[in-house]
Amino acid sequence: MERSLSAAVSGINASQTYLDTIGNNIANSSTDGFKQQSVLFSDLLNQQVAGATAPVPPARGGVNPTSVGSGVQVAATVSNFAEGALVQTGVSSNAAIQGQGFFVVNAGGTTVYTRAGDFSLDASGNLVTPSGGLVQGWPAVNGVVNPNGPTTAVKIPKGVQAPPVATSQVVLGGNLSSSATTPQDITATAYDSQGNTVPITLTFTPNGAGSWSLTGTVPNPGGGAATNLWNTAQKVTFGANGQIATINGTAVTAQTAIAVNNLPVGYQWATGATLSIVMPAPGSSTALTQVAGASSAGATSQNGFSAGQLTSYSIGSTGTITGSFTNGSTEVLGQISLASFANDQGLSNLGNNYYAVSANSGTAQVGVPGTGARGSLVGGTVEGSNVSLARELTDLVTAQTNYQANTKVISTTAAVLQALVNMP
Repeated sequence: MERSLSAAVSGINASQTYLDTIGNNIANSSTDGFKQQSVLFSDLLNQQVAGATAPVPPARGGVNPTSVGSGVQVAATVSNFAEGALVQTGVSSNAAIQGQGFFVVNAGGTTVYTRAGDFSLDASGNLVTPSGGLVQGWPAVNGVVNPNGPTTAVKIPKGVQAPPVATSQVVLGGNLSSSATTPQDITATAYDSQGNTVPITLTFTPNGAGSWSLTGTVPNPGGGAATNLWNTAQKVTFGANGQIATINGTAVTAQTAIAVNNLPVGYQWATGATLSIVMPAPGSSTALTQVAGASSAGATSQNGFSAGQLTSYSIGSTGTITGSFTNGSTEVLGQISLASFANDQGLSNLGNNYYAVSANSGTAQVGVPGTGARGSLVGGTVEGSNVSLARELTDLVTAQTNYQANTKVISTTAAVLQALVNMP
């Protein structure tokens, strides 16, 4: 009698754990990055009533052992680390992991790990979890990240400024009309090392038979004489097909740069600074041509920038955080790291969507997203809970039935005991 009572009590306790787990899953069905948990059961020690006997032919066959169990226990609770649905939020600081891996977080001096990427920026520009944990990664120095260095808090400081970049190349494209008889002017804006605008005027003067003279000038902002970019005019010719053929008598077969002899006077140039006018490869879609029709030649691009303020940023698939600035430039600000483990199931669940290393999880392998066993990131997105409410509600009925059945064993055993007590 006592055995059935103790077995039923163990069943009630196990069913209660089952109900607790289901309740927690349902409660967190909308928690970002939450992983559904399930309960594994195992039977308790069995008491052997009779042992097995071997067959004794031809007189007797073998007999199986007889044992009676003493109940059930919770063997383990396991987390399902399958990826949850990815939900676009449009928030630049959010990120979801597509694949395996965990974000690395410094929570009050302790390193923890999470799948929930609903991050935001604090007053210091740190990328943080909702509970204030510092997301770890690598900072960028002059736009370059060293992922082999130690990780630190990822920071996107507000008001960060992109330094000016002096123009070293101005690229030309478009068409010089084959019927032009007058000089064709092209204007371009370049930048010096301080980010000051440098207005450049390039003049193509037709010499007939597909030949042109190229000169360039820049006015002196101080009011002095303008700067001639070249000491002598550059000679540019075009073939019968309208494609650029030679520059200063040298055949053009690929993208060609014409070095400027004189940097514009009255501007700030760093030591060793250079400036070139670039002609794209003949036959390319961006090449400068000389064909019939209107002239459309112009500067298609230049590689300089004035100083700029950060306006927005985005998180790429490799965790790279790229900032966009008011001057049109972009620059890498940092990179988010990810950790992978030999046994995700071995991680300790700390709450707050945090996990910690345990003796059976293996050590954290921290590296760049998209490498090793680490998944890639999706910016402006969060990973939702992977709890299936349909499954949980079904399991809830099972857990309830188990609980009630075990209480029925107790009431039945109590009735039998009472009958035994009442025997005359």
